[in-house]
Amino acid sequence: MWLQGLLFLAALLLLLLVLLSFMLLRGSGSRNPFATDSRRPVRPACHRKGLCVRTVVKTVFSADKVPAELDAIVVGSGIGGLAAAALLAKAGWRVLVLEQHGKLGGCCHTFSEKGFEFDTGIHYVGQIQEGSLMRFLVDQLTDGQLEWAPLPPTYDAVVLGDPQGTGKTFHIHAGEREYFRRLKEQFPGEAAAIDEFQQLVKSAGRGVLLLGLLKMLPRFLARLLVRSRLLPRLCSFSHLASRSLKEVVDGLTPNPELRAVLSYLFPTYGVRPSKASFSMHSILVNHFLRGAWYPKGGAGEIAFHTIPVIRRAGGNVLGKAPVQRILLDAQGRACGVSVRKGQDSVDILAPVIISDAGIFNTYERLLPAEARALPEIQSQLHMLAPGEGGFTIFVGLSGSREELGLEPTNYFMFPESDLDGIMQRYLAVSREEAANNIPFLFVTSPSAKDPTWETRHPGKSTLAIVTFARYEWFEEWKDKQVHKRGDDYEDLKKTFVDAIMQTVSKLYPRIEGRIEYLSGGTPLTNQHYIASPHGELYGADHGMPRLQAEVIATLRADTAVPNLYLTGQDLCVGGFMGALQGAIICASTILKRNLYADMAWLKMRLQATNSKKGD
Repeated sequence: MWLQGLLFLAALLLLLLVLLSFMLLRGSGSRNPFATDSRRPVRPACHRKGLCVRTVVKTVFSADKVPAELDAIVVGSGIGGLAAAALLAKAGWRVLVLEQHGKLGGCCHTFSEKGFEFDTGIHYVGQIQEGSLMRFLVDQLTDGQLEWAPLPPTYDAVVLGDPQGTGKTFHIHAGEREYFRRLKEQFPGEAAAIDEFQQLVKSAGRGVLLLGLLKMLPRFLARLLVRSRLLPRLCSFSHLASRSLKEVVDGLTPNPELRAVLSYLFPTYGVRPSKASFSMHSILVNHFLRGAWYPKGGAGEIAFHTIPVIRRAGGNVLGKAPVQRILLDAQGRACGVSVRKGQDSVDILAPVIISDAGIFNTYERLLPAEARALPEIQSQLHMLAPGEGGFTIFVGLSGSREELGLEPTNYFMFPESDLDGIMQRYLAVSREEAANNIPFLFVTSPSAKDPTWETRHPGKSTLAIVTFARYEWFEEWKDKQVHKRGDDYEDLKKTFVDAIMQTVSKLYPRIEGRIEYLSGGTPLTNQHYIASPHGELYGADHGMPRLQAEVIATLRADTAVPNLYLTGQDLCVGGFMGALQGAIICASTILKRNLYADMAWLKMRLQATNSKKGD
């Protein structure tokens, strides 16, 4: 017994040392991005005027637009790149962000076709409630100009089976208590299983701090913590990371419909239940427990209000600037990038290079061979695999939300309750079979979620539909020019689109005859527009290996190449909020500050000041 007690005491001392290091990690001379509150009263919405939009989010690269005396260059303008750049800009850095696409924002950008506006990747975001730390962060990054609209309390619905036949629809409700209480109402007799699921989700959620902890601690401490093998014993997040979602949920209940509803969120990180870590799933359940929000004016508002923060500090954000390679100096340190401009290239130098291009693009495509061969880089590449590809349909409709019966609720549609089985079969068959046996659809109406939509686009509505699709099904056309891939490619794409729209029309029958625009995007579309190597939606695969403590601790912002840093969703986890955490971790590493602590201190100071004013 005394030995067990001694080991427990040693574990507590180690954890205290680790947590103390994490909390006290402060800057050594670097400026604090959260020294002052940068929020301002919301300005009139100039973003709805074309010239204003083009000036901010469609600035095309040319050598004369590159600021002098750069402090850093960021490759990629997704939220991971923009947020890292904005944090450094708030610390006084002059940062250049380079985007290969013509429109800035990565998956946050919007595009217009035939009078319709479409989001590309931001469908809804959690943890943006007033008073939350993440809402405070986003407000600081956008000067308080980005506004959010809450989705209805039933923000998600799960459809199992035919929505017009014998299928059933289950509703997911916002609120930490309401979420589980309403589940019990829909599954009478399953209270014990739902209570245990709640306990496991909350237990894993409390340990999510581990993600940032292992990436921001000094390397020797992170390694000590991992090698001690104490984490699975002391932290539910680490313990449950090695258990699959399917294993845990199947152990809770024999009810196939409840199993499906407890697992329905797996498409939001792209891994089927038998391959998904329960800890990863818990991150998403906790993320949406308090509800969901959507940016007023559409997802393009995120980039629109972040870019001015970078430019105000003397930096710039430029599109149509494909980075060909990262430049290294004679000592092997990153010192700049080479940008393709027509038939020529432009070399741009800076002492710090940050990549938001994803780990595979960064290491395999942008680094010279000698850097790519470094043991640490090869080790990281072997730890990860590309995520699953996606297929997206954008639908433009004539008619208002009310006329068409569209809802702001997101629909997760499955043909049956064995979610893992149908996904496994789908991903194992030929592309021709797959098109007629699609196992999952995410159906959402951006126009119904945006309270400014009707003012901006009266008499029009939109739908976005997302499912999985293997890159290999479309790979034979990867070297063909976009929009010129030939009839066979278009016919295959149409087979998927037609099958998907048959199901969507059952959900929303009033859209029949009202479709004015219809376009499908394959994994090759993702590869072209957001430079995902295999058309993946969420970067590197989010299966169980990625959530292991050793992988978390190994894949850090600082790389084996001096002065080269990673940001975005491959650094942390996928999605808007995951990529945002990647940016905080990246900027913290560069500035040698714990920006989580800096942000929390500013928030507390402001609350204390406001409280005194109230007295």
